[in-house]
Amino acid sequence: MKYYLAIDIGASSGRHIVGWMENGALQNKEIYRFENKLVKQNGHLIWDVKELFHQIKEGIRRAFSAYGEIRSLSVDTWGVDYVLMKGDREILPCYAYRDHRTEQIIDSVHAKIPFSELYQRTGCQFQTFTTIYQLYCDLHAGRLAQATDFLMMPEYLLYKLTGVKKKEYTHGTTTGLVNVRTGEFDGELISAFSFPRRLFPRLSQPGTRLGRLLPGVAAEVGGNCDVVFCATHDTASAVEGIPMEGNYPYISSGTWSLLGVKTPTALTDPKSEASNYSNEGGVGYNRYQKNIMGLWIVNSLRKELCPDKPFPEIAAEAENSAFDDLVDVNSDCFFSPSGMRQAFDLVLPTLPKQPADYFRCAYRSLALSYKNALDELEENTGMHYEKLYIVGGGAKNGFLNRLTAEFTGKEVVALPIEATAIGNLLVQARSDREDR
Repeated sequence: MKYYLAIDIGASSGRHIVGWMENGALQNKEIYRFENKLVKQNGHLIWDVKELFHQIKEGIRRAFSAYGEIRSLSVDTWGVDYVLMKGDREILPCYAYRDHRTEQIIDSVHAKIPFSELYQRTGCQFQTFTTIYQLYCDLHAGRLAQATDFLMMPEYLLYKLTGVKKKEYTHGTTTGLVNVRTGEFDGELISAFSFPRRLFPRLSQPGTRLGRLLPGVAAEVGGNCDVVFCATHDTASAVEGIPMEGNYPYISSGTWSLLGVKTPTALTDPKSEASNYSNEGGVGYNRYQKNIMGLWIVNSLRKELCPDKPFPEIAAEAENSAFDDLVDVNSDCFFSPSGMRQAFDLVLPTLPKQPADYFRCAYRSLALSYKNALDELEENTGMHYEKLYIVGGGAKNGFLNRLTAEFTGKEVVALPIEATAIGNLLVQARSDREDR
């Protein structure tokens, strides 16, 4: 039996999932899960990359202990964040995308190149935390002058495992610096912003073999295996992992809700720009999609209002609530508030009377945002879709799925599967067959 290991790390948790082919179907089993959380340091939100790497090694160790031999492994993570390197040393801190440091430089970036031109070149939707804005902050802070490399989060973690520094295509397309026509970093943009050219080598495709674990890492985890690039952006892996009949819109529902559809090429027309749709790399296709705030809102409310209450109970109480006010979940006030309940209180015309009211408002508002995004998607692509596939943690929420069907008028196909890990594993298995 050939075993593969997917290390799937989201903005709130990470998991190690072993997969293998049996009777022509991919089987998988979670063998390790850990918490991933933002850290406050000197007024900024950062990632503890050393702790993250420690957790990754612990999960690999458990995989070798449980299965003996692992054929290969790969890592996928959320997009846009990166680690600057000076040789083999990290330039810390590693800022998190929810930090507010980029807000003051947005106008300076667009003064150099207007957003419309950036969109025409890269197809990336506007988000204040996109890598291009983070790098511009680092340029003016003097951090880029020291850097020999900038590695997106999965590239960094894979480098720590192998000693190999390479950049991967699907994650590169989250930076706002990859040209949609060439599929490589846009040299004219890099020059216009005075970013060091050395930081932007050619991109590698999913399935590229990086090597094997470093001897020290192999000794620590109790085994060795090949290490490859999956589609290292977690949404790219999730879309690859959806067992979809035909081509329909999808929602990868987690901390963020990523709603989109596969297209042959990028759409960068004025309607797509106006509706803030993004074009990001897939495994042989374009992902035309939009970031929606997602279950971050629900998770944050739970931490404040009822941290010990299970999510099924929260959803059941929300369904029984009669509170029907709605909010714009994509409003900046919900992005990184000091208190999520307070953020709701400031925008709602009627104050909720009980925790269930907040959750009902959050779920119904998410469903409304899905409807609005789907309406834009159908208008922009000229297509009409009968079905909507939902994967990820949100697919387990029956109440949210019913609301989504009600608001969108679509047949909702909810698949409570580890789609991201499945996509990660499928790319590894295909790469293994092609290499041998």
